[in-house]
Amino acid sequence: MSSLRTVNFSSLAGIALAAGMALLSAGCNEKQAENKEVVRPVKVVEIAKMETVRRLDYSGSVKARTDMNLGFRVAGKIVERRVDIGQQVKPGDVLARIDSTDYELAVRRAEAALASTDKQVQTTALARTRAEQLLSNNVAPKSQVEQAELGYEQAVSARDTARSALAEAKNQVAYANLTSDLSGIVTAVAADVGQVVGSGTPVVTVAVDGEKEVQIAVPEMDIAQFKPGKVVKSRFWSDAALVLGGKVREVAGSADPQSRTFTVRVSLPADPRVLLGMTATIEAEAENTPFVSVPLSALAEKDGAQIVWVVDRKADTVHARPIKTGAFSDDGVRVSAGLSAGDLVVAAGTQFMNENMKVKLPSAAGEQSAAAETGDQAASGVVR
Repeated sequence: MSSLRTVNFSSLAGIALAAGMALLSAGCNEKQAENKEVVRPVKVVEIAKMETVRRLDYSGSVKARTDMNLGFRVAGKIVERRVDIGQQVKPGDVLARIDSTDYELAVRRAEAALASTDKQVQTTALARTRAEQLLSNNVAPKSQVEQAELGYEQAVSARDTARSALAEAKNQVAYANLTSDLSGIVTAVAADVGQVVGSGTPVVTVAVDGEKEVQIAVPEMDIAQFKPGKVVKSRFWSDAALVLGGKVREVAGSADPQSRTFTVRVSLPADPRVLLGMTATIEAEAENTPFVSVPLSALAEKDGAQIVWVVDRKADTVHARPIKTGAFSDDGVRVSAGLSAGDLVVAAGTQFMNENMKVKLPSAAGEQSAAAETGDQAASGVVR
């Protein structure tokens, strides 16, 4: 009996010892689990380099600074056209003529009227002299002399009017010839022989020799970047090696009602290689306030200030970074201050972030390039 009891007590002691060891081991494992540091995987965006200058390119055509739309100063039927498009003209060259028959008849009529008034002046002069002689002999009253003097003055006025009418009629005959005032090249012909044109109707267009310029159309979103005096570059499709400097000379004050664009004229330096009608591209630089866009989910708040969590690449930890935000964009929110090129910003799960918290970045194989935004260009943060 005693031997049996001894065996039973030994078994119970062994069981108790084993249970105690198991409990002790479980407690140690739980303590180690509590002391183990949490490493949280994160999704990030990388901030690329921000550009402060963007290039604007607009195509246009080379034009003369001054285009003369020439027309007759009198109405009539065109009987001759002496120039064609592309022809060089000089001051005084006759470009076209109209039928001047009626104007020549007007000259003859004015000459006859002038001759008549000349005779009238002579007649009234004799009458005045006769009246003065009679007055000196006390034969005629003074009123007769005064009346003769008045008749003479009226005749002189009529003669002056006739002279002016004759000069005007001669001018009308001269205006029957359309002449060029300046040297240039004929760029358009709007009327031809046999056509009846009115006074001032454009018949021939002449591009005046001298300074050339490029005319471009700029949309309203970029018109603020073009001011008179702005320096630009001009490239030409006909010669890729031909690059000239230019300067904005004129900016339209209102948009074209059809295209809703503004006409801008850029002056070019003198160069014989630049011909009228060439296609040119104007290159200009637009300065903008730099900023980047980050996803809306990257924003957080700490002590009443907006922050983002930036990853320390060397330590694989996150740190709060105060930022200055602007307007919202298609990609999230624009950040104008607080971030720089190369920063890794936590893009999601910011509510789980703590200062100096260990994080795990995605593998290099899953990385994508980052994009930045300047001015009104869309920027994209890059997720990895």
